[in-house]
Amino acid sequence: MAKKKKQGNGQRPDLSTNESSITLGDQLQGDVLEKLKAAKKGLIDQERQKEEERQAKLAFERKQREKNMSFEELLEKYGDSGSKY
Repeated sequence: MAKKKKQGNGQRPDLSTNESSITLGDQLQGDVLEKLKAAKKGLIDQERQKEEERQAKLAFERKQREKNMSFEELLEKYGDSGSKY
């Protein structure tokens, strides 16, 4: 039997260590990078504010529902667990 030769993966890109260590932040200019960071911070702040508003709205709606409950609904929810005094 003849031995089979291993075939390579084709051409391998020869990257020098200097080229592979360059990051996107290194390639961008300083002012562009600062603008991107500021935009990211702004988006994070907006998302946090929307979440806080959503939580406040849910709490308000919960209080309104309980405020508008009939006596029967309150009795079903809390039952006889209240104290006499």
